[in-house]
Amino acid sequence: MTATDPAPEMVRRVAVAQATLDEWRDKPFRLGRRDCARMVAWHLRKMGHPVRLPPSGSYATAKSAKAALAERGHADLLAALDSFGFARIPPAAARPGDVLAIPSLPGEEDIGCLMVALSNGRAVGYVDGVDGATTVQPLEYVAAWRVVPK
Repeated sequence: MTATDPAPEMVRRVAVAQATLDEWRDKPFRLGRRDCARMVAWHLRKMGHPVRLPPSGSYATAKSAKAALAERGHADLLAALDSFGFARIPPAAARPGDVLAIPSLPGEEDIGCLMVALSNGRAVGYVDGVDGATTVQPLEYVAAWRVVPK
């Protein structure tokens, strides 16, 4: 391997993405305590990026989550991710460890829904009807960000 070899970065990406799946797969969704924003924040910290969130339990509904985002100057989770300075990329270009946004469920506050890219088009995230975060293959995307490990 050389200094320009991408393998070490890819190895780290895969390891952190797998650690995210392992950490969150058995934790049932609970807005404000175990949700997509907290899962992605945990993932970003493991990738070496500092993340500050409102205290655990400080929001418990989609409306209060949206208010917590607004207090920090963000219209939604996509704007919050943009504030980190990560480059937006086409979702099809996502590598393991990048962050994906999919559409919110109809009828919910439109704050966004975040997932962590795994590989082969798969991602880890929370979906209706499954206890804990799970591996999914999203069919529709809203945005994606390149997260380079530090």
